[in-house]
Amino acid sequence: MAFLGSDQWTTICDKFTDAQNLTEVTSRNDPENDPFRSKYKARELLREIHCSLKSFEAGDGEDDCEAQGGDQPTEPPVDGQLEEMFERGFEGYSPSGHRTARLAVVEYYLGVNHVDTEELSAGQEHLMNCLKLLERCRVSPENVSLCIHVRNQLGILWAGWEETEMAQRFLEMAEAIYLRYMKEDGSPPTDLVEFFAPKEKLLTHQEKNKKFELGYTHTMYYLAQVYQKLGQTERAAAYCHSTLQRQLQLGQFVPMEWALNAASLSQYYITKDRYMEGRHCLSAATVVSGLAGEVPSEAAAKESETECERRDQLRQKRADIARCWIKYCLAILESAKKVLEDNIGELDSDLQEDLRRKRRLEVEEQEKGRKSALLFGSEDTFDSIASLEEKVSCLLPLDFTEARNVFLVGQNYVTQAKDYFQMDGYVTDHIEILQDHSALFRALAFFEEDAERRCKMHKRRVDMLETICIELNAQYYLMIRRQLMFELAETYNEMMDLKLTLANRQADTQSLDNHTIKKFNSLCSASIKYFQMFLDSLRSPEGKFPEHLEEEVLRPALVARFRVARLHSRLICSLPLTQLENLNNSLQNYKYVVEYCDAHPEAAAAVESELELSKEMVGLLPLKINRLKARMAANN
Repeated sequence: MAFLGSDQWTTICDKFTDAQNLTEVTSRNDPENDPFRSKYKARELLREIHCSLKSFEAGDGEDDCEAQGGDQPTEPPVDGQLEEMFERGFEGYSPSGHRTARLAVVEYYLGVNHVDTEELSAGQEHLMNCLKLLERCRVSPENVSLCIHVRNQLGILWAGWEETEMAQRFLEMAEAIYLRYMKEDGSPPTDLVEFFAPKEKLLTHQEKNKKFELGYTHTMYYLAQVYQKLGQTERAAAYCHSTLQRQLQLGQFVPMEWALNAASLSQYYITKDRYMEGRHCLSAATVVSGLAGEVPSEAAAKESETECERRDQLRQKRADIARCWIKYCLAILESAKKVLEDNIGELDSDLQEDLRRKRRLEVEEQEKGRKSALLFGSEDTFDSIASLEEKVSCLLPLDFTEARNVFLVGQNYVTQAKDYFQMDGYVTDHIEILQDHSALFRALAFFEEDAERRCKMHKRRVDMLETICIELNAQYYLMIRRQLMFELAETYNEMMDLKLTLANRQADTQSLDNHTIKKFNSLCSASIKYFQMFLDSLRSPEGKFPEHLEEEVLRPALVARFRVARLHSRLICSLPLTQLENLNNSLQNYKYVVEYCDAHPEAAAAVESELELSKEMVGLLPLKINRLKARMAANN
């Protein structure tokens, strides 16, 4: 049997250490015009180690490690192959088996090196060579970490080639190896660098375990991305959540990056109405983002380019987290509105009581059970996260007081987000934040029983959006302007209804005083104006309205026509000629909805209720118009 001399072995270990240092440290300072210089040097050292080990293996004769026989697979093991690997047990390697693992480690690092230098096919070849060598040996504490790492890398590689299902197979195999190993053995396994380390530099059990767990954490992180690409969003979220938990437990995370990932995960939970999970993610994100340190002062930023860049990054990322909080507050308010509104969109007191009873009987126990599997953080951060969670409920608000508490939290984060995303420089972001602020007012208004106060909330919405809508450049911000026009039109419409309710609940509008009529007509006209501005924005440069409406504007355009028709018929006027003009305008817009849907039958599904009412009004309005004309003729 051949043996490496101590000098030979020392030389190999030194080369491996140098290769690691070149890859992980020196390469960071490589020049832009030669970005892979250090990694190419590392590759040469790894090749020299590979040649030395192969030369030694050739002099040793046949490897006594159990062989699979025949050609080795180029794809990850399937079905019973994993069982076969584990049936060999965890007794450890024979001496030549240990040498095989060392050679596999070098193949692995050569593969990673080629991938890092954008030579992907060569990288795959080395990684597959590593996999083939490992499949000649029993799974043991000495090679289980390498088994997982190589499959992680192959998973990343195939995912980069958009071969997501192949990536999934490699990564799920890595996960299966980890889970089976922890069940059958669980002892801290050998780390890859220990194959080329002198005894005095071997890792402690604690260090080995931490690095092994971190490798599996990477598996979970990559699987989360793969499941996301495959459309398995629930699995992706679960793996993302577990990854974030493990990163905190292992202390291996970049605070701001971790915080943004947690905040992003919260948005998935929000879409599933899982507000406890969403709130926990956001609270953890806010706390962990604080670990990134204080934002440098403006004076410090002016003196140092590095401090200026750090200041901007910290402010932007914390503003992004604030925006996620706004979405949380808005979503929970809007979910409550959907649950509590009756068939005319008002608060249903019976539903209120039903939900309040349900909350007392069921919700608290259910939430307690779910929360045990959710928690982020260590003892140092648990209290901070819990303290932040207490500031906003994860239960649907059932009355104005509860809704207002959520609203105020959301409004606070609006202020934070706007502080960074200002109109000067961040037009789109700033307006989106304003739209969310407006939506918070709209959701809160649903819970307000006093019509006057509700009207004031809608007036706040108008005040924050109207000036921007008028001043925005139509050429560059057309879609945003359309959104603002439509929202302003609807807001004025809501205010009009509220003012009429507030002034007089009687059906006889003639009993309204002149001031109320003037205010009502003003709001009605403002609503018509913005609906019409929206419709005019669809016209060609020559002023022609499109014969065919694109899908993204189909429903808004038809609804706008329907609303304009309705608003014209509601204007209060004592002059018969003006009344006739308003009714004719109303009829023309109702006709447009009906005729467009007749010409484009596929559009009917988008406006079913509006179309039904439009058909009815197209039949009724001509009679009303004719009666008015007859009265006018009789009076003349």
